[in-house]
Amino acid sequence: MTYCVGIEVDEGLVFAADTRTNASLDDVRVHRKLHVFEYPGQAVFALMSAGNLATTQLAISKLQRDADDPDAPRSLRSFKHLFEVAEYVGEVLVSSQVKLSDQSQHSGVSVQSTLILGGQIAGERPGLYMIYPLGNAIATSPETPYLQIGESKYGKPILDRIIRPEMQLEDAARTALVSLDSTIRSNLSVGMPIDVALIRRNDLRVTERLRLEADTPLYSEIHDTWSRKLEHAVRTLPRFSWEPEMTSESETDNRGNLPPLPPRRVPARRDPEDQSSQQ
Repeated sequence: MTYCVGIEVDEGLVFAADTRTNASLDDVRVHRKLHVFEYPGQAVFALMSAGNLATTQLAISKLQRDADDPDAPRSLRSFKHLFEVAEYVGEVLVSSQVKLSDQSQHSGVSVQSTLILGGQIAGERPGLYMIYPLGNAIATSPETPYLQIGESKYGKPILDRIIRPEMQLEDAARTALVSLDSTIRSNLSVGMPIDVALIRRNDLRVTERLRLEADTPLYSEIHDTWSRKLEHAVRTLPRFSWEPEMTSESETDNRGNLPPLPPRRVPARRDPEDQSSQQ
C-alpha cells in the first residue's frame, strides 16, 4: 500500500509520499512515488501515485516521452490551464490501465492507480488535483486544501486540525511529515524513506526537494518531538472530577518520567527492477 499527501496553501504546494511497495506480505520493497516535471519559466508539475506500480510507471513514461517530443500533439508543456493538464494525465492513466488489463486479464491483479497532480503554469495560480482510475479529477477547496491517496485515515486528523490556506509553506510541510509519521506508526504497509517536494508560488520550479530516511536528523527530531509533545498534551488535559488538581511540580514530574519511545521499524529492502508490486 502507500500514503501520499498534497497540500495547497497560499504560498504554494507541498507534496509528501512514502516509498514502500509490496507484491505480497513478505515481499516489501522501495520505489519512488513522487515524480517531478520541471520546465523553468514555463511550468512545473509534481505527480504522486498509489495503486499498481506497473500502471504508474507506464503512465509516467508516456508523459515523459510526450513532453520530450516536440512533434507530440499533446504533452504536459502544451496546455495553458492546469485542469487541462489533469484531463490529459487522466486520459494517459486510463489508456495505461487498459493496456495492462489486456495483458493480464486472467491474472486477477488490479491494474488501477490513483494520482495526485499539482503544479503551476506561468500566468496561472498553483493547483492540486486528484485523478481517479476512471480519469476524472477533483481539485482542492478552501475548506479542504489537501488531497490524500492510499492509506489516508491515519494521517487525516492532523490535516483537518492544522492545515489552513494562510499558513506558511514550511509549516504545511511539517504537518505533512507528521501526517506521514502517524501513518507509518500505525500501518506496516506504509514505510520509509519519505520523499518531499515544495513548490513556492510563482517559482515555476521545485523550490525544495528532499528524501528523509528513518535516521535523517530532521525526521528523527520531528518524530521524537511530536511524540513527546503529544503525550505531554494528553497528560495536561483537564482533570476528571475525582482526580487531584495537577500542580506545577507534578506537571514537571510527568514530563520527566515519560516512558521511552518504541523502537523504529527496519527499512524495507530496495529493488528497482520489480514491476508487479502494489503501491
